[in-house]
Amino acid sequence: MPYEWTPEPPHAQPDWQLCLWPYRSLLRKDFVLFIGATALIVTLPLLTVLGTAILWGLLPFFALMLWGLWTALSISYKRGEVLEELTVTDSKAHLTRHNPKGGRQEWEANRYWVTVHLHPTGGPVENYITLRGGDREVEIGAFLDAQERLALYDDLRQALRLGAAP
Repeated sequence: MPYEWTPEPPHAQPDWQLCLWPYRSLLRKDFVLFIGATALIVTLPLLTVLGTAILWGLLPFFALMLWGLWTALSISYKRGEVLEELTVTDSKAHLTRHNPKGGRQEWEANRYWVTVHLHPTGGPVENYITLRGGDREVEIGAFLDAQERLALYDDLRQALRLGAAP
């Protein structure tokens, strides 16, 4: 699962932290390997026109395709650089969301008034999870898939009820 409890379960401590991040199917090293393999595969047909004027006509399109692929994957990767940290102490709960463009959003509430809510339908995503406390309701883990959000919902409910990470 793309989230981690600190301290690791099963601990019966009142202070804990939960870090969530989007799943990455393409790691940085694999990103470079993918671009290299794509370049190699597309270059193979160019070998047949090596030494002819056709090569110079096809080369700009080959370069444009590689640049477009690199740019699209880079943009996708940067948009997925989200980190959410929920820190719960004996008196308060603090959620910090680190956005891809460098901004931060923060929420804080009295730990004993924080409740976890699951919205199976009607939210922006299926099994939408929100934390309610104080005067605001905030989302958590919207980038996770539906099954991961269900597991997270159960874990969060248990952790907030017992006062310790599951």
